[in-house]
Amino acid sequence: MRKATYLDKKLVSEILVSAFLPLKEENSINLIVKQDRKRTERMQVLMEYLFERALLFGEVYISDNDKACILLKFPHQERITPRTLLLDIQMAFKCIGIERIFGVIKRQQLAHKNYPKDEHIRPVILGVKKESDGKGTAARLMIEVRNKFKNNQLPVIIDTASEAHAKMYQKFGFKIVKKEENLGFPVYFLRLN
Repeated sequence: MRKATYLDKKLVSEILVSAFLPLKEENSINLIVKQDRKRTERMQVLMEYLFERALLFGEVYISDNDKACILLKFPHQERITPRTLLLDIQMAFKCIGIERIFGVIKRQQLAHKNYPKDEHIRPVILGVKKESDGKGTAARLMIEVRNKFKNNQLPVIIDTASEAHAKMYQKFGFKIVKKEENLGFPVYFLRLN
């Protein structure tokens, strides 16, 4: 595993688009990304946005084989800057679309309600290239990241709309603390530490 730099933006966004583009069911990604003929481009915008925010206020790790990545945020370090405002505006216009804003705001309120106010680590997104899915790449990356942060005292909070992913995170020691169903699909909130 290696820590990403800004030069890895294209690779990370390719991994994440490859992982999430095939998903057609209702989930947080498809709630955010406008579903039209530009879906792939819009998803690219989302993944680049998440990457940049993670680099600003967290860390990004890439598997040794460049097939998986995980983006971590340290919410207690986040702040509003001209750069973050520009990223948010670009995200709204190039990815979400005006008609989806209220759904995204509802999703943000749900996250705000279920994430702690005190310091914590938030894995924002974990993805593995489609051709490597099911081959243990994501699991190995999760183990390496867990080992890197094993002496960490901060809670690690993650959410997922996938029951299968919730079960995978439980194998790594996460416990489901809440299941919300206000968005038309379930969102599991899990905690470690």
